[in-house]
Amino acid sequence: MGYVNDCQWKWLREPMNYIISPDAIEIMTMPHTDLWQRTYYHFRNDNAPVLQMETEEKYFSFVVKTDFMESHHRFDQCGIVMYLDSDNWLKASVEYENEQFQHLGSVVTNHGYSDWATTAIPADVKQMWYRFSRREDDYRIECSEDGMNFSQMRLCHMWEGAGRIQFGIYACSPEDSSFKAIFTDMKLMECVWKAHDGQRPD
Repeated sequence: MGYVNDCQWKWLREPMNYIISPDAIEIMTMPHTDLWQRTYYHFRNDNAPVLQMETEEKYFSFVVKTDFMESHHRFDQCGIVMYLDSDNWLKASVEYENEQFQHLGSVVTNHGYSDWATTAIPADVKQMWYRFSRREDDYRIECSEDGMNFSQMRLCHMWEGAGRIQFGIYACSPEDSSFKAIFTDMKLMECVWKAHDGQRPD
């Protein structure tokens, strides 16, 4: 484990404009790109660019810093993703809303239905670290504004997430917009999400 630069990335829906360098990945989002399945809105959007690696490792953590200084339009977003197929995936990001606030949140999609858990944060936050951890077919997403102190966003179970998975980064602009998303400080490490110490299973 170590810097993700050494790993094999694979595009799903390769964007028109991007740069991959030893220290950063830059993605220029394309208008009308998004990931969502059915719930509440009743539409299915499945065209966001995703850059991932594959693993069968059951216990690990992945960290990445996102810079979205240029996001400016409603729902502009970039973050982490685990995309297994169109009906089974998760993501975490900051989604721009307006000049006052934006949404820090995560979406988990199991068997074709998405949910969205969010909290409002100030619009002047323009960087966010994420830590994605796996324990077999359970997953934890955390976030941090300084890359050192992480707060839990959610725990979730992925019904199709027990075997080989794909995970990485994504960026998209669901409406008529485009912005540059920058990803740096990507690391793979031993799982920092330790086994539960407390109430015993039934």
